[in-house]
Amino acid sequence: MTSLSTSTPATDPGTDPRAKILVAEDDEALSVLVTYNLEAAGYEVRAVADGLDALEQVGSWQPDLLVLDWMLPGLSGVDLCRRLRARGGAMCDMPVLMLTARTAESDSVHALDTGADDYLTKPCGMEALNARVRALLRRSVLNAGAGGVQAQADATAVLRFVDVVLDPVSHRVTRAGRVLAPGPTEYRLLEFFMRNPNRVFSREDLLRSVWERGVHVESRTVDVHIRRLRRILNEGDLPDLIRTVRASGYALDDMSGDVTP
Repeated sequence: MTSLSTSTPATDPGTDPRAKILVAEDDEALSVLVTYNLEAAGYEVRAVADGLDALEQVGSWQPDLLVLDWMLPGLSGVDLCRRLRARGGAMCDMPVLMLTARTAESDSVHALDTGADDYLTKPCGMEALNARVRALLRRSVLNAGAGGVQAQADATAVLRFVDVVLDPVSHRVTRAGRVLAPGPTEYRLLEFFMRNPNRVFSREDLLRSVWERGVHVESRTVDVHIRRLRRILNEGDLPDLIRTVRASGYALDDMSGDVTP
């Protein structure tokens, strides 16, 4: 039985109300409820109940955001998310909000680790879902625009750190000449670090600077995305540029020894 609260959502001036949202959910009652609320907020919504159908719609319709159930027939939400991130390009940048009835901490970490940008446990209220959707779309708009999490006068300048090159305009990231495909959150983390190299930031600092304000994200989420960013940057046994400072946080470190607390 689906037990969720309804609300009358308001459009958000920070997002495009015409944004296209794909809802992949096999619980018919929940799918109808989510679709109704998102359409009431002004979004264009399509709903599917199968993971393979969702994969096809992502390719053909190219939604701006995907609301994805963990347990889907045909292709699970986790496997679908993993496939989308592996493809790179626009699919790699598309925000994914995962819905799951699983409540264990390890499950939420696994959802983020496979490429989801945020998650909600079911049953959940529609106000919470709408808030997460608005936040993810705002981030997507910022990424597609100025390309930065910190507004700076030279926001479009290409960033370089050791052998990593990040172009905020095209969102192209390379290391040692090899093109990388970070997810949206990992991209924002990397850009923030590259704009503030050799400085240690606590989890709370990173949450304030990289994540959307007004949306509750637990500190362990930072660790998950740092781990994913490390895996992307260090593929091929390259030196680890992200330094973990015990009891303090993380820094993008060129190993010069000059790290600012």
